[in-house]
Amino acid sequence: MDRTIQIDTFTRFTRVSRETIRSLIKYENKLIYQNKSLNLIGKSTINEIWTRHFLDSAQVIDFIDKNTKIMVDIGTGAGFPGLMISIIAKDKKIPLKIKLIEKSPKKIIFLNEVVNELKLSVEVLNENVLTQSNKFVEEAFVTRAFKPLEKILELIHKRARNFKFFFIFLGKSGDEQLLQASKSWDIQYKKRMSITSKDSFILEVNKLKKK
Repeated sequence: MDRTIQIDTFTRFTRVSRETIRSLIKYENKLIYQNKSLNLIGKSTINEIWTRHFLDSAQVIDFIDKNTKIMVDIGTGAGFPGLMISIIAKDKKIPLKIKLIEKSPKKIIFLNEVVNELKLSVEVLNENVLTQSNKFVEEAFVTRAFKPLEKILELIHKRARNFKFFFIFLGKSGDEQLLQASKSWDIQYKKRMSITSKDSFILEVNKLKKK
C-alpha cells in the first residue's frame, strides 16, 4: 500500500492531529534508519510501517480502561505497542504513563531517543522479564510479538498476580494457542478482532488461574 494512503488510513482511524502525525514521521524515520543495525522490525514490513506497526499498535488505546494510570509493555522491542499507545494518549490528552520493558541494551538506547525527542510520558526499563523474579505492582499490561501465549500466561501468573487486565496481540495461530492454553488455565477473556488483519485479534485477559 502506498505510504500516503497508509498515513491517510491511520489518520482516519485514529483521528490524531497533524502535530502527532509529524511526531510519528520522526519515529518512522528513526525506525527505518536504526533498523539497518538493530533489526527492530522485519524487512518485509518496512514499507508498511503505518499499518502493520503503527495502526496495529494504536488500536488498543480504545480498549484501555479510562482510569488506568500506568501500563507496562513487556518485551517492547521497537516500541510496539507501548510507544504508540503513549503517542496516541498524548494526542488525546489521556493521562497514561507507559513503562517499556526490553532486554536489549541497544534497543533501550533507541527507545530512549524516541521518548526524549517526542517528549513522551514513558519509562524505559532494561530487563529480561523471563529471568527476573520480582513482582509487578502495576494493574495493566500489554505485549505484542513477544512470546507464545503459554509463556506469557505463565509470566503473568508468576509476576503480575494483581493485574486487572492484560492485552496480548495474537496472529494466525492465536485460536490454536488459546485452545491449548485453556487446557492448563482457567482464563476470563475477551477477543477483540484486529482492524489491520482478519487473521489477528487482541486477547484481553481479565482473570487467570491454573487448573
